[in-house]
Amino acid sequence: MGNSLLSVLCLSFLFWGTCYASTPGEQQRDRITKLPGQPANVGFAQYSGYVTVNQQAGRALFYWLVEAPASRGADSRPLVLWLNGGPGCSSIAYGAAEELGPFRIRPDGKNLYLNPYAWNNLANLLFLESPAGVGFSYSNTSSDLYTAGDQKTAEDAYSFLIHWFERFPQYKYRDFYVAGESYAGHYVPQLSQLIYRRNEGVKNPAINFKGFMVGNAVTDDYHDYIGTFEYWWTHGLISDPTYKTLQVVCDSGSSQHPSSDCIKALSVADMEMGNIDQYSIFTRPCNNTSSLRRNLRGHYPWMSRAYDPCTERYAQLYFNLLEVQKALHANVTSINYPWKTCSDIVGNYWGDSPLSMLPIYRELIAAGLRIWVFSGDTDAVVPVTATRYSINALKLPTIINWYPWYDNGKVGGWSQVYKGLTFVTVTGAGHEVPLHRPRQAFILFRSFLENKPMPS
Repeated sequence: MGNSLLSVLCLSFLFWGTCYASTPGEQQRDRITKLPGQPANVGFAQYSGYVTVNQQAGRALFYWLVEAPASRGADSRPLVLWLNGGPGCSSIAYGAAEELGPFRIRPDGKNLYLNPYAWNNLANLLFLESPAGVGFSYSNTSSDLYTAGDQKTAEDAYSFLIHWFERFPQYKYRDFYVAGESYAGHYVPQLSQLIYRRNEGVKNPAINFKGFMVGNAVTDDYHDYIGTFEYWWTHGLISDPTYKTLQVVCDSGSSQHPSSDCIKALSVADMEMGNIDQYSIFTRPCNNTSSLRRNLRGHYPWMSRAYDPCTERYAQLYFNLLEVQKALHANVTSINYPWKTCSDIVGNYWGDSPLSMLPIYRELIAAGLRIWVFSGDTDAVVPVTATRYSINALKLPTIINWYPWYDNGKVGGWSQVYKGLTFVTVTGAGHEVPLHRPRQAFILFRSFLENKPMPS
């Protein structure tokens, strides 16, 4: 449809008060027919493609929409935007491919299998690679990759949503949530604040924003530092002298600009921890081949329940396949670098990063939005103690005291409900809770959407 005809239609629609600057063809163009290696008869629709967020700079962000199965009422299910952190890491690589998405990638890097605890059984999921330079998202202005930061990321994500809702008008006014983990502990509240503020005074905002949820989230540098060092020490990962040194030389609480003495002490701590997966301290790191892991299962029965630590390697293989990129309508500009799970350039040159998200929490709690914070308790990178210190700093009244929540008669973690915020831990889960404890994460997500306390 030509622009002139579209303009005429928009003028006509203004009579009824609605104009979607999009066409059914644009949405259909993004529809995924079938992904290479995908199981047959999946029962849900998928779309992926690009949304330009800055015309002048040529910045475009890549998304992947996975709808709920039609049999589960996709038309009435809420829409949830998922963001991974880094900064500079891909929501396709992590959230979609190894955590809460509908498919997992087999070790051959070519075939997919269904995730029985995929969150799209409860909601329509929108994964976004953000900011530009991450994954398939790109900018025609190369300096953008070296000047990324919190504010531009939030603005671009908001611009993405505004344009995306025009392309998918059926999702306008649908209940909408933002969720994410790790450094998305910055992205999620910042984007939430932007949506909330720009919705103010609008009678029926197109983005029907209801709240947000974050897991193992970078929240407040001062409390994150205190809680992280305490976790390392109490879990026997570092020595007494190193713990005391860290408390002294890293007391400024800035993760973006630590002192040279702090960096030195952190190096000593890293050496003392040894060859462990700091994102999941009780599971084996990805050093050996997956075949070794399979051979060990006969001798160590618990290995069958452990997650595969090499999953991001499989993602690196799969999303660099040309047939996969074609099916996803990705890499249409032929980016001159391979798809990676995380962008070193974006991460290393990260710009603005406020020390604390707590002022945003206070604002959005006062606004009455739904806010849930969860934490896998075997993560040493953004540990449960760091999150607890940050939440305690909000000084919120308690509605339901600390209690164990259950899954099939077993403790799945603990929870405390505050006025305006619900906190949930997931026992035995590392940094990526839906990867390490998929069933428990599914229960958590269901409780969040229903706004009900965890099952006790």
